[in-house]
Amino acid sequence: MRRLPPLKRILVWLVALVGIAFAMPNMLTREGAGELPSFLPHRQVALGLDLQGGSHFMLRAARSDIAAQRLEAVANEVGKSLRDADIAYIGLAGEGQAITFRVRDRSQLAAARERLRPLTEPVEVAGFASEPVSEVVFDSAEQDELVRLRLTDEGIDYRLSLALAQSVDVVGRRVAEVGAVEPLIQRRGDDRLIVQIPGLGDPQRLKDLLSQRANLTYRLVDTSLPVQRAVDGQPPAGTEVLYSFDDPPIPYLVEKEPVLAAANFLSAQSEADPSGETASVALKIDATGQQRVAAALAQQADKDVAIVLDGQVVLALKLSEAVTGDTARIAADLPVEGAGDLAALIRTGPLPTPLTFVEERTVGPGVGDDAIADGLKAGLVAAVAVAASMIFFYGVFGVFAVIALALNIILIIAALSASGATLTLPGIAGIILTIGVAVDSNVLIYERLREEVRGAEPLRRTINNAFSRVFSSIFDANLTMLIASAILFYLGSGPVRGFAITLAIGSVTTLFTAYTVTRLIVKRWLRHWKSERLPKGIRTGRFSDLDVRFMRIRNPVFILMAALSLASVLLLAGIGLNFGVDFKGGSIIELHSKSGPVDTADLRTRLDELNFGEVQVQQLGSGEDVLVRVPSQEAGDNAEQTAADVIRSELADEYEFRRVEVVGPVVSGELTRAGTLGLAFSFVAILLYVWLRFEWRFAVGAIIATLHDVLLTVGFLVLTGIEFNLGSIAAVLTIVGYSLNDTVVIYDRIRENLGRYRRMPLSVLIDTSINQTLSRTILTALTTILALAALYLFGGGLIRSFSITMLFGVIVGTISSIYIAGPILILFRKRTDHIPGGEDMSGADPDAAGAAKGTA
Repeated sequence: MRRLPPLKRILVWLVALVGIAFAMPNMLTREGAGELPSFLPHRQVALGLDLQGGSHFMLRAARSDIAAQRLEAVANEVGKSLRDADIAYIGLAGEGQAITFRVRDRSQLAAARERLRPLTEPVEVAGFASEPVSEVVFDSAEQDELVRLRLTDEGIDYRLSLALAQSVDVVGRRVAEVGAVEPLIQRRGDDRLIVQIPGLGDPQRLKDLLSQRANLTYRLVDTSLPVQRAVDGQPPAGTEVLYSFDDPPIPYLVEKEPVLAAANFLSAQSEADPSGETASVALKIDATGQQRVAAALAQQADKDVAIVLDGQVVLALKLSEAVTGDTARIAADLPVEGAGDLAALIRTGPLPTPLTFVEERTVGPGVGDDAIADGLKAGLVAAVAVAASMIFFYGVFGVFAVIALALNIILIIAALSASGATLTLPGIAGIILTIGVAVDSNVLIYERLREEVRGAEPLRRTINNAFSRVFSSIFDANLTMLIASAILFYLGSGPVRGFAITLAIGSVTTLFTAYTVTRLIVKRWLRHWKSERLPKGIRTGRFSDLDVRFMRIRNPVFILMAALSLASVLLLAGIGLNFGVDFKGGSIIELHSKSGPVDTADLRTRLDELNFGEVQVQQLGSGEDVLVRVPSQEAGDNAEQTAADVIRSELADEYEFRRVEVVGPVVSGELTRAGTLGLAFSFVAILLYVWLRFEWRFAVGAIIATLHDVLLTVGFLVLTGIEFNLGSIAAVLTIVGYSLNDTVVIYDRIRENLGRYRRMPLSVLIDTSINQTLSRTILTALTTILALAALYLFGGGLIRSFSITMLFGVIVGTISSIYIAGPILILFRKRTDHIPGGEDMSGADPDAAGAAKGTA
């Protein structure tokens, strides 16, 4: 066996040592990892919120709100500019993105347009656009009596971007108010913010803080006109009617220009009243605010002021009572906790625009601990089962595979630690799946060794030939999985990305450990024992010795598979998938009873009384745990959150909220599109690679076989009623990768045999190739099924549907790689004279062909 160059050997072992060093801190507690020597890595794998508990929120800024704010601001600026220039106007109004007015004196029309021209000047916007942006443009001819200005789309987009940037700071300050540690706050897309907080104890309080814009102002009350006349008619210029929080609400006629605004408040603190049951909020105001208050009091000492929060009147009283010196006070008999939250809102400043919750995923710490325990148990069972299988079938070579597999897992953990990538519950599933699939490369190597050793060459050369010839199959198999993972990561979100990350890392580490590390270990074994034959204990020869003629029954099996695919399409069209909240919106709430077993009938009755549609209640495991599914409310972005909040307030005293997932219609629609695109792009990318690696006939065979597997898997999901969610997308994509993996290995052997046995009939050659790789097909399917079975039995309820879907897909994919991929080639190539280098063997003796097969 040709020796690896010393430098390559050193690099291989160096990578292994570095991987062990980076993985080591994960075997210790956080405190223990911090005590490691300074020259060693200290970083541990970052756990996702589903493993350590916490909350994930997605908030959305509405473009329509930005447009409305800008419309009002520009209209006010237009009116002020015209008044300052002493230009009389009438009919100043705004609608949509347009502002219109008429100049009373037509001779002043040109002056009015010139006065407003600065509003239309382009502005330099760093970091938003490469060229200046015009926020307002004239939308009418110069001679038109009706002057029309229009807000540009580019200008609104700029203001939306600016509002989001400012919101990040405000949200960060409000998150700090609840004592959150290491929060993640970042922009997502054009109009979203992502807020992730590990270990959040009271998510509802944070939601209450973030759901309010908290724009607090003190506005003078206008008593020049009875308020009811203003309500019935037109309020005087510079005023508006606002209503109080009372029930029924009380109208107030107030001035638009505030005496005190958010910029005037330097600090805010809640102060408990002597009774201890209520509290007030004391605000320190700046010098500018004090001057405005003094000026207002000088004009009229008994002037009333309305304290306005987000467009509603909190309290109305004498200005002299509301503000004393440098202190303003809100004394509205507030609950102590409510006063504290109001003070926090004022301290952190107002949001530049309202933010709406469109997605929430909250996991209690107990759920995360259970998920980690279940994941470790499933991983241990899967590893033991796979290791036992490999040792049973390959003896000492199986031990080598187990060593490579252990190093593979270590390198995955090391890569997660070094990169700072987050490990999620689906990510653990990806590692466990890697355990099952990773041995496939070792099986390919060992089976090729077993075949090559039948020749007369020395064992050293045979081993070298086997490793060289099997590399392309290993590379193809892992690359197809890597392509699916990359697209899943790009188009996926949250936990699904965690699955894609671990599966992608596993594809790379598998290629390294199964080929390079195993090669070094086998080389060491050969040098130490100086053997001229493979070790005893390899028991896989009985599979390939079966000499099964698969293609003899290809027609009935192919027809059966086609019929099942058609049935799946009919089931999908007739019944449809059971879409989860990820794709149709709604809420999932996992509850734990604080007082013993749950009466599901009573709970269902209580929830039905809330009028949120057909609420489902499902008992989980013990009688104290239930899962509540609330359908999509279809009443705006915030309707789902409102339903979840009402249910929380209704049940909080009796139940512990272990997990909450709320997905609004906007997010569910985007997830649906992203999932569809992810499947389509993965399909196309992988099959394009197969086309380039082989040729179009092979690619068509792979397309049909893989499409068959996807259709049958979808039919299985429809028939069983398993919820179709983001995990199902990950499962289907993984099945695509696995199925193509299996098909590519067989096609690779068919392509090789096309050059070796040029006079063999194609059906016999396909049977030969399938039998030569049958040991690998069976063992890979067996180890993958063992890993998935462990994941299903011990992995916990959150990934059970993923596991059972994968189990079905692996079985179907194994069958299709034989009875779909093979017959497709025969269908396209009736005679071997169409095969490059082939000869017409339509009249060849099948027994002679079989004899040639036996020498393979």
